[in-house]
Amino acid sequence: MKLHAVIMSWISSIMAWRRRRYLEGLVNRGLRLGRNVEIIDTFFFDPSHCFLISIGDDCTICPNVRLIAHDASTKKHLGYTKIGMIDIGEKCFLGDSVIVLPGVKIGANSIIGAGAVVTHDIPEGSVAAGNPARVIMTTNEYLEKIASVSRSKRIFDENYFIGRLDARKRKEMIESIGETIGFLV
Repeated sequence: MKLHAVIMSWISSIMAWRRRRYLEGLVNRGLRLGRNVEIIDTFFFDPSHCFLISIGDDCTICPNVRLIAHDASTKKHLGYTKIGMIDIGEKCFLGDSVIVLPGVKIGANSIIGAGAVVTHDIPEGSVAAGNPARVIMTTNEYLEKIASVSRSKRIFDENYFIGRLDARKRKEMIESIGETIGFLV
C-alpha cells in the first residue's frame, strides 16, 4: 500500500511538472497569464493561437477547460479559418469542462458554470451556464443565494478533505448534505 502511494505521488509530481513546462511554453509564445491564476489539473489553451488568449489576475480554471481561439469550420468551404481574441477578466471562475470560443470576452468577477460553452461575451459580475452559455444572474446574487443556504448548514474544514476522510467523516458529510448541498472550506 505504501509503495502504491509513493508511486502515485511520484506520477502526480511528474504530471504537475509537465503541466508547468507546457504552460511556460504557451506563455513564451504569447499567452497572457495574470498573477495568482489557479489552473487545476488538465487544460487546453489553443497552443497554435495562444497569443490571442489573456487570463486576468486571481482566476480559477477548473479541470478540462478549453480556450479555443480559432475555428476551422470554414476552412474547407471558404479556404480560411476564423480566429479571435479570448479575454478573461480578473477574478473569474471557469468551472469543469467549460469551453470558450474565439472572439469572447468574459468580464471580471464572473463565474462560468461547469460544461458551459461560451460563444458570446459575458458581462462583468455575471454567472453564466449552459450551451450556449447564458447569463442566469449576477455574481452578487449567486453569492448571496449560496451564503443564505450555508447559514443553516455545517461548513466542513480541512479535516474533511479527501485524504483525511474516514467512514465516520463521510457519514457526517452525507447526513449534513441531506437532500440539498453541503459546504467545504
